[in-house]
Amino acid sequence: MVDCGRRPAKAVAGETFQVSATVIREGHGVLGAGVVLRDPQGRPGPLIRMRLLAPGTDRYGAEVTVTSEGTWHFQVESWSDPIAQWDHDAGIKIPLGQDVELMLAEGARLFERAARSIRQPPGAARPAVARTALNALARKLRDRGLAPWDRLAAAQTPAIAAILAEYPLRDLVTRSGRSAVLVERLRALYGSWYEFFPRSEGVQFDPMGRREPISGTFRTAARRLEAIADMGFDVVYLPPIHPIGSTFRKGRNNTLEAKPSDPGSPWAIGAPEGGHDSIHPDLGTFGDFDAFVARARELDLEVAIDLALQASPDHPWVKEHPEWFTTRADGTIAYAENPPKKYQDIYPVNFDNDPEGIYVEVRRIVRLWMDHGVRIFRVDNPHTKPFRFWERLLADIRATDPDVLFLAEAFTRPAIMATLAKVGFQQSYTYFTWRTAKEELTAYMEELSGPSAAFMRPNFFANTPDILHEYLQHGGPAAFKIRAILASMLSPSWGIYSGYELYESTPVRPGSEEYLDSEKYQYRPRDWDTAARDGLGLAPFISDLNRIRKSHVALHWLRNLRFHHADQPELICFSKHVGGAGTISERSSVQAALQAGEMDGTAADTVLVVVNLDPHQAREATVWLDMPALGMDWHEGFTATDELTGEIFRWGQASYVRLDPSVRPAHIFTVTRDQA
Repeated sequence: MVDCGRRPAKAVAGETFQVSATVIREGHGVLGAGVVLRDPQGRPGPLIRMRLLAPGTDRYGAEVTVTSEGTWHFQVESWSDPIAQWDHDAGIKIPLGQDVELMLAEGARLFERAARSIRQPPGAARPAVARTALNALARKLRDRGLAPWDRLAAAQTPAIAAILAEYPLRDLVTRSGRSAVLVERLRALYGSWYEFFPRSEGVQFDPMGRREPISGTFRTAARRLEAIADMGFDVVYLPPIHPIGSTFRKGRNNTLEAKPSDPGSPWAIGAPEGGHDSIHPDLGTFGDFDAFVARARELDLEVAIDLALQASPDHPWVKEHPEWFTTRADGTIAYAENPPKKYQDIYPVNFDNDPEGIYVEVRRIVRLWMDHGVRIFRVDNPHTKPFRFWERLLADIRATDPDVLFLAEAFTRPAIMATLAKVGFQQSYTYFTWRTAKEELTAYMEELSGPSAAFMRPNFFANTPDILHEYLQHGGPAAFKIRAILASMLSPSWGIYSGYELYESTPVRPGSEEYLDSEKYQYRPRDWDTAARDGLGLAPFISDLNRIRKSHVALHWLRNLRFHHADQPELICFSKHVGGAGTISERSSVQAALQAGEMDGTAADTVLVVVNLDPHQAREATVWLDMPALGMDWHEGFTATDELTGEIFRWGQASYVRLDPSVRPAHIFTVTRDQA
């Protein structure tokens, strides 16, 4: 339950998650517990029995699966289990010769009660069979011609246990209130994102410098889409595509003096040509944008755009709605600041001034872009706007278009990030970029895949236009591989910003996380053709990672992440396992696989990853595996096939591993269990 049930928990269609509850009763009587799911139409499913999660805790849990989108509800039920209590007492008394016939007679009465409690819908054969079996057992328990221990054994067969699991005899049933689970489409949890600036794709420069550069357009940027799709990405994210203001425009490397040829920061939104509801004239027209979206759709790519609720001094809002901004004591409008940093080219919107007018305008803008095929919005700095605004807007959009998703770009305090997720954001940026050591990665992922998974879905970007971590600056190509492996294997959603595959790693100055010649302030053309022709860069490796992700259902989920022990601090080992889910074909999804029957519901899928976190030096260790987390017994062995190299290994609970980052920084194993 999220916020004591005030807000719904979250899941996606096809996802399995645990429902747990503390269940107690007075005395020493045996109790039972279960959970009932109700689908979006309110129809109840079967009672799913809960198991005691740990002795002495009174904490019970069961795994449940939601199969379609919409608002589901779950309800926990508990009861006194008289047959389990009888089985416990009889198993002690009868071997000791205490009250033998009395115990067997009481058992017969209980099983007759259980038979009478079975409801038999018209035409259903199974309830009748179960009722017959229980009545036959009752007669056997009363048959003094049989040995007492044989009569007791008849009540403890797997067949009787299966009947009681399906038709339990329940006394003193109590029920919790119903709790909601908002189930959304798979892309809310799983996907691979690629960020790039359309203006840099196809930009033309005059080699003599006699004229200004000619910006790339949606038409030229569309040529990049096929290569992005070939790398296996699912979502193309575009920074703001609107007109850019000229007042206080930033120059190259965020300088305060812009040259006429400097295009400015796309986040300084608004010019005489229009604001958030307009396209920068250098990029083209709405027709060009529609063609870009259509080409992406042909390649199975979704287009996400930036929703940055701020304005340049030249935005039409400044003249039409000056009350939407903050006026300082000297009469000027307050620009954005994060002291000592100043952003004179951006005016923050003051949501306390005319909140209804601002809300109506933002909703209009969002729906305008939805009408042009956008179903994903990456929201810039949502933590600087009111939570109530987002809760209302996201609920409004979800009511009519539940497939529309919002990603919160909020690198701020944990409680604020959690609140944004709770009020409706489907995905969240995270601290992954700054988590590089084994201990901090493990602790952070256990948080995200544990309690936080009920409301917060992470998206692990290995880099952004604002974040070039020192690990990438100094780690060389191996560091880029390591971070891509971690992001793509740990999180169901991950992403990179363009240039990552070319190992771009030069900061604007030592100690800074800003890129030198940042694309935020200038055109940044890249020679993709030469890189592909000469086999340079990381694109083939990224393609392999996304291929592995698409081929293994286990990697589509978050809550199934488990860590294993490696006796070397630079080696990290983790796995993802699902039982009853097979692998699916390339460029498919869990949802499509379920509909097409590609997942037969019987095979297991297990991926085991071992990564050397040191990009400079080979490391070796013994890895100790939690075998039950892999769906196996402690003594079992298995075949481990490296999905990156094709190598095959024999592994067991304890196995030796050596990883040289200059050769291969990681194993990504698929696990094949030995045949019995």
